Amino acid sequence: MSKAARPKNALSKIRNIGIIAHIDAGKTTLTERILYYSGRIHRMGEVHEGTATMDFMPEEQERGITIGSACTTCEWDGHTINLIDTPGHVDFTIEVERSLRVLDGAVGVFCAVGGVEPQSETVWRQSEKYDVPKIVFINKMDRIGADFEAVLESMKERLRITPLVLQVPVGAGDEFEGVIDVIGMRFLVFDAASRGEDFEARALSPEQEELASQWREALFDVLSEQSDEILELYMNGEDIPRELLDATIRKATLERTLVPVLAGSALKNTGIQPVLDAVCAYLPGPQDVPGQKGRNVHGVKIETVCDPKEPLEALVFKVSLETGHKLVLLRVYSGTLEAGQMVYNASQKKDERAAHLYTLHADRKTKIEQAVAGEIVAVAGLKFAKTGDTLSAKDAPVQLENIESYRPVISLALEPRNTEERNKLEEVLESLLLEDPTLAAKIDEETEQLVLSGMGELHLDVVLDRIRREFKIDPRVGNPQVVYQESVTKTAQGEATFDRELGDTEHYGAVTLTVEPLERGAGQHIRLGFEPVGWPEAWIDAATEGIEDALQSGVVRGYPVRDVRIRIDELGRMDGKSSTVGYHMAAAEALKLALTNASPCLLEPIMKVEVSVPDEFVGEVISLLGAKGAKIENMFDKHGQKLVQAFAALRQLFGFSTELRSATQGRAGMLMQFDRFDVLG
Repeated sequence: MSKAARPKNALSKIRNIGIIAHIDAGKTTLTERILYYSGRIHRMGEVHEGTATMDFMPEEQERGITIGSACTTCEWDGHTINLIDTPGHVDFTIEVERSLRVLDGAVGVFCAVGGVEPQSETVWRQSEKYDVPKIVFINKMDRIGADFEAVLESMKERLRITPLVLQVPVGAGDEFEGVIDVIGMRFLVFDAASRGEDFEARALSPEQEELASQWREALFDVLSEQSDEILELYMNGEDIPRELLDATIRKATLERTLVPVLAGSALKNTGIQPVLDAVCAYLPGPQDVPGQKGRNVHGVKIETVCDPKEPLEALVFKVSLETGHKLVLLRVYSGTLEAGQMVYNASQKKDERAAHLYTLHADRKTKIEQAVAGEIVAVAGLKFAKTGDTLSAKDAPVQLENIESYRPVISLALEPRNTEERNKLEEVLESLLLEDPTLAAKIDEETEQLVLSGMGELHLDVVLDRIRREFKIDPRVGNPQVVYQESVTKTAQGEATFDRELGDTEHYGAVTLTVEPLERGAGQHIRLGFEPVGWPEAWIDAATEGIEDALQSGVVRGYPVRDVRIRIDELGRMDGKSSTVGYHMAAAEALKLALTNASPCLLEPIMKVEVSVPDEFVGEVISLLGAKGAKIENMFDKHGQKLVQAFAALRQLFGFSTELRSATQGRAGMLMQFDRFDVLG
């Protein structure tokens, strides 16, 4: 750890961006080049060698993939760029989700061969949910089979966007030479001897000029629809000032009506500096995006103002534990946070002390004295903070909108070898759950085993690797099991009375309630069906808590109940005996009865499966999917292969990848991702 002065740039000169893409599209390689060319590092590492700066976890270095989102800061052209490199694998989608929640802009990376692949489509949709403006870098133009225009078409078709081509590649595969700057009408050539650090802008050859002119005309056609001034100059054949073009492109990018597109090869060190220029020129600063929505202590909706002089409002988006020490990553949306300052955790309703502040560079920290609105920093000393918590000023508490959570779909039973190891394992799991909201752990009441649940087999494999490597615990591991949920298929009522003496105190409560089904993904909703005048708030709260507790264990097989609405119709009282305990117990029993009467059902994880396969093996794939009970949704041609899309229950898919390789002689590729909990109809 070091302590250093850092430039205090104006908010307009700050860029909080993420790198998002499908697995193996080249995100981390691009990030490595950005850090090198900006002077943040002095030696480029490579993902395939396990030396990439941002892949600092041993599990990442061994597997050659990004698992945890990693933060860094660099300087470019007078701008401070706070950059987050996110994972591409679907099992770690929470890392993308919580990063996008706090970012202002993003660079989408697409492979020039693969185009818009399934997970790149997923992360793009995630970014759209948070209204994140983006630019695109079409990477790997040096790969055999690279097709720039095919990627543009797949972007239009699958992402429903309008690409704005600012650069076009010259050649592809082994014949890839460089890129043409369409606006400047220049050929950019990157020097291999300097690892791309030196590049020159050359005049276009006649063939290059012919190619560039077509794209330049298309660019002006699109921009003319965005600006009357450009339309008039273009129609009159007059030169269009670069400042006007950049301003129009920036405005359209921020409004998400256009997506600027650049091209190159990160591995071959070609086209990276123009990406940095585009980040500074076209992506938003903290003041260019709408404020965050939340509620104050009175429940009134508010929106943050990105101003260091306003009251503090910050959102925790990640928690990590380093050698037992808790480090909290947060985005400051409003106000100023000082090292040593007492803050109010509005989510936990507790005071906390931000003992130390840091900027991050992968796994290295630099101590700073304060963080202002618009910045992303790490904080040590926060005892209670969890992912999604809001930190605010005590005299102006605010609760910002939380980060969307994901429900685990697969579980493993862990058996420690002795009592000492069990106690240590329980402590370790408690720490890991604090870091990763998509993990869950519980003790099976029947077997007394520790059950660990996560987003997929790879997710759990990585967690087990960490348990063994970092904490030196090696429990026995059971076979993967599917995590289910429960719901109901019709409306029903339940009524229960609790009347019992506990200790020396009599407790009474009577509750009548109704449960009804909701659409998939709606969650749980509890409301009152009567006017609560004259009823103590504590009794109503106790009944609500009893329902919430009972929803954690359904009546079919004891799984959590989802996608239901519960209406508390009536409470009964008995003077001198009614109590919070009575209403809590009565509500739980009434819900169990209502669930039993409402035709309960089991919901299982439904996975979206995409198989890319040569034509001669399509029959085998269809047959294999049919044997797994899958519903085939679509099949179309893509890059000379068939892409088969289907939905299947997770319980049917264990071992599917091995069977697929065998059936297709290893020539099929597959992506499987969670879609929903449902009954596969």
